[in-house]
Amino acid sequence: MKRAFLKTLYFIYIRVYRIFKPVTTGVRIMLIRNAEVLLVKHSYMDQWYFPGGAVKKRERLDQAARREALEEVGATVGEVSLLGVYTSFLELRTDHIVVFISQDFNIVPKRDWEIAAAQFFPLDALPDDVAGGIRRRIQDYLNGIQAQNRFGAW
Repeated sequence: MKRAFLKTLYFIYIRVYRIFKPVTTGVRIMLIRNAEVLLVKHSYMDQWYFPGGAVKKRERLDQAARREALEEVGATVGEVSLLGVYTSFLELRTDHIVVFISQDFNIVPKRDWEIAAAQFFPLDALPDDVAGGIRRRIQDYLNGIQAQNRFGAW
């Protein structure tokens, strides 16, 4: 019941947000340790994603990625590097998504209403229900594609 309510709220939020803010900037952060990546499943979505979200006013991109990692999974992130900048035109919006990578983090597990699950997965054995854009970013990372003129479709 709670999950259905959250999914309905998310559906409404996306439609209203699309009208008032049709172009957005968001961040995702790939937290990697021992050839495994940390993925989260939001309470209102059915697929696995990297921790991340919207950039707030007067916030640097790397600060936003660190904040989202802390809020969603309790990760305190040190050094980050840029994987790339991507654009998504799903749901009739224009989303610019900046993806960072970090292997320098500590996690103190926490509960967050937004996160239904958080789990490390081997980079070469991802679950079937990983979001397509996330799967492609992991492949970019495995292929050694990073930052140098890395702009592309989500």
